[in-house]
Amino acid sequence: MYDAILHVGDIAYNLHSDNGKVGDAFMRLIEPIAAYVPYQVFPLRGDLPVPDSNFSHYDHRFSMTDSRTGSLNNHFYSFNMGPAHFVSLSTEYYYYTDFGWNQIRRQYEWLVDDLRAANSLESRAERPWIITMAHKPLYCMTDDRSCSPIDSSDAFQRRRLRKGIKMQGSGKRKYGLEALFFKYGVDIQLYGHEHNYQRLFPVYDNHVLNGSTAHPYHNPKGPVVVITGSAGCDEHHAKFRKHVPDWSAFRSTDYGYTRMTVHNKTHVSLEQVSDDQKGKIIDRFVVVKD
Repeated sequence: MYDAILHVGDIAYNLHSDNGKVGDAFMRLIEPIAAYVPYQVFPLRGDLPVPDSNFSHYDHRFSMTDSRTGSLNNHFYSFNMGPAHFVSLSTEYYYYTDFGWNQIRRQYEWLVDDLRAANSLESRAERPWIITMAHKPLYCMTDDRSCSPIDSSDAFQRRRLRKGIKMQGSGKRKYGLEALFFKYGVDIQLYGHEHNYQRLFPVYDNHVLNGSTAHPYHNPKGPVVVITGSAGCDEHHAKFRKHVPDWSAFRSTDYGYTRMTVHNKTHVSLEQVSDDQKGKIIDRFVVVKD
């Protein structure tokens, strides 16, 4: 039924727990699926046992390959499937700099090259969809510290992720993801981290860029963001802030998962399945590009 599983995290909660026994159990549970379809993952901080860890459990359990270079890289890579180009990257680099800034620079330079190639006329003719996947979202409205709109440490890190890192001396920002995604026409962004489901209107720089008022996802003028981190965890359901930003289109605290179908070169549909409501489809929308 499915061509691939895109696991936007968290993973196992956590791979290292109980001396890796939780990770072992998780790997056995996904084996009936992962043995038959690609099981795509990327790193997230919840899978680190201590603040200065080096993703050892994650790196030794998975093997992600970058289709463009042919190299093994669990932290950032891309692949093609049907009429879509998928890009997986690490947002953790921007939040945790235990090993310095070089990993941010290396990933960003790789990402520029990858998106530039994917956005070429030849590539777009064959694969018009560019879909990115990462753990921590650029926008969110969960009622917790990680989505705080005020000047908390998490808000600072999220701003760094969106806008880039301020360089000493010049004060200019570098390596921000939002402008790069917009420049190269990323169509859909998939995130986890928040333990709920959030669908956003097309958004860039906090501005809604709907295709039209009646049909926001028909020829959208900005990327479509979906946060799908509601598969369940021991932290229970994650509630939302009372204030609803203009860019928020739909929200649910139900446990569940998202199904995405890349129908062809013009239509991609997404639907949210609620486990709390016994498999009911609680949200469905279609992104259309003429």
